[in-house]
Amino acid sequence: MTIQKILIANRGEIACRVIKTAKLMGIKTVAVYSDADKNSLHVSMADEAVHIGASPASESYLIIDKILAACEQTGADAVHPGYGFLSENAAFAKALAKANIAFIGPNIEAIEVMGDKIASKLFAEQANVDIVPGNTELMLSAEQAVKTANQVGYPVMIKASAGGGGKGMRVAYNDAEAAQGFALARSEAKSSFGDDRIFIEKFIEDPRHIEIQVLADKHGNCIYLAERECSIQRRNQKVVEEAPSSFLTEATRKKMGEQSVALAKAVNYESAGTVEFIVDKNQNFYFLEMNTRLQVEHPVTELITGIDLVEQMINIAAGDELKFKQADIKIDGWAIESRIYAEDPFRNFLPSTGRLTSYAPPKEQVNDGITIRNDTGVYAGGEIAIYYDPMIAKLCTHAPTRTAAIAAMADALDQFIISGISHNIPFVASLMQHPDWLSGDISTSFIATQYPDGFDWADMPIDIEAQFSAIAVFLDHKFNRRKSHISVSNRHKIYQTSDQRVVKINGHYIDAQIESSADTSLSIRCQEQTYSLISEWDLGNPLWVGNVNGTAKYFKISPILNGFEIEHKAYKASVHILSKREAELDRLMLEKVAPDTSNLLLCPMPGMLNSINVIAGDVVDIGQALCVVEAMKMENILVAEKAATVKLVNFKAGDNLKIDDVIVEFEIAD
Repeated sequence: MTIQKILIANRGEIACRVIKTAKLMGIKTVAVYSDADKNSLHVSMADEAVHIGASPASESYLIIDKILAACEQTGADAVHPGYGFLSENAAFAKALAKANIAFIGPNIEAIEVMGDKIASKLFAEQANVDIVPGNTELMLSAEQAVKTANQVGYPVMIKASAGGGGKGMRVAYNDAEAAQGFALARSEAKSSFGDDRIFIEKFIEDPRHIEIQVLADKHGNCIYLAERECSIQRRNQKVVEEAPSSFLTEATRKKMGEQSVALAKAVNYESAGTVEFIVDKNQNFYFLEMNTRLQVEHPVTELITGIDLVEQMINIAAGDELKFKQADIKIDGWAIESRIYAEDPFRNFLPSTGRLTSYAPPKEQVNDGITIRNDTGVYAGGEIAIYYDPMIAKLCTHAPTRTAAIAAMADALDQFIISGISHNIPFVASLMQHPDWLSGDISTSFIATQYPDGFDWADMPIDIEAQFSAIAVFLDHKFNRRKSHISVSNRHKIYQTSDQRVVKINGHYIDAQIESSADTSLSIRCQEQTYSLISEWDLGNPLWVGNVNGTAKYFKISPILNGFEIEHKAYKASVHILSKREAELDRLMLEKVAPDTSNLLLCPMPGMLNSINVIAGDVVDIGQALCVVEAMKMENILVAEKAATVKLVNFKAGDNLKIDDVIVEFEIAD
């Protein structure tokens, strides 16, 4: 068949991603959107767009009849489901088949068997594939979950049978966590996938998460496209992926690939799919699940193989044979993907919503063997809503070597400007500098182990302080030159510049001397070293791009009173530029003390109050659950940090909360 018009039953960056390839193939596209997505990027990119309902996914993107109606309205003859939502829903694929609309994904049998974590484990076991030990019986109550967890042996993974993306998953180390994890996993699975089935398996500690990309057509041809490593995870949500893995030997890669192909053929698989494994330190691997859809991290596979997976999915759905064999697949260089999320890494990665007052990703390009790619579904001025996944973008780099790809990623993150909401770029930038990541010594517990107390800016070494100081002097000099020119043009030279500065950074006072200057260059003596800075930077630009002592550097900047807030790699500082007299007076100023909020339960992120567990007069202990706030499909339990008496509860279940709303007020005994 010839596919002429594709409806994308999804939103955000994946909808935009599918539209790009469809346009290159000369195929018309249809976007669907909810109330919250009326002004979204995927809506403007598509040839047509159809409104399908209210903002919650359960009232729009998850309603099969609304997707079918949109197909009928627009004459779409094929549907690409993206990932999440209805992408692994067999009933959706059946409904499309009944309506004679092509489903750009696998056959219904594969979706039913492999799209379900319990069924796929049983099938893999029958196919002699090693699986993770566990119990495939459905959990119907917290009591049953606790009993099963004890039978399997702690720690256990409590896991939703449907869906993916880290939703509906909890690790439990004891009975209390098993009971609580069951309730949370079930609730998240219901809201995310419309399916609350839960099972339990053994949680293998400190493994690596490695997956194999497969492609299969309708003619019995199936190949694997090397592997991706997705071990850098937080709360079972992937953060950084790479292809290939720095860990696998060629022999293990071949064995995993062949086993993945055998599994795909056993279920008569068609389209793109991913077989996921956990791998121990001895390269023993265990089948985890098969995702019968396109994966979020598919760009890194595309970058190392040169194969457009969306194009292949469309061709396979149209009945075409694969145009390459296994022997044709080569690994070219290394690719890294960083997921940019709307979340606050300084508040335990809680979701962040609001308007993107600025959004300026690094330029997509191929230059000197380095590729920068950014898959996104947002734009400056757009809104990050509470209803969907918090992903803003997927920033990818590709280079001849892993070291070069990581360096390119670090530079690309330095160039990524986002404001208006919190985001995880500082955290990912920090990861790119971590010695264990750089050496490839990682596991799925990497983040939990390396950041046990959460994330904060790295302590700034003296040489970095000096670089920040030099950049701040450069910026200040440019501002002073403008002021000087303005005073001269007004025939009143009321402003004079000085070659001497005092830089205040991290509580330190540093003398700086401008040794020479020109329109685009400055030589600065600071911390007993001379810094030669060259840049075309213009006033008002939030990104300083230039050379520091001959090395290309990128610094994010924002003017503040008497200075600048500067960010670079894993470091950030407020840098003030003072005269010698101003510095003398500044040393006498008192530090501002933050107000005491220890008697308040503040909402850490925008969201909906799912439940409130206390009333006025209740006495609570340390660690007691006070309420549950839901944001971006994740449920977050807020607990008491001190023993106290509840004085006042200011909100009720169902209320929408803003960040720092006072949910509960306490009386704390002296």
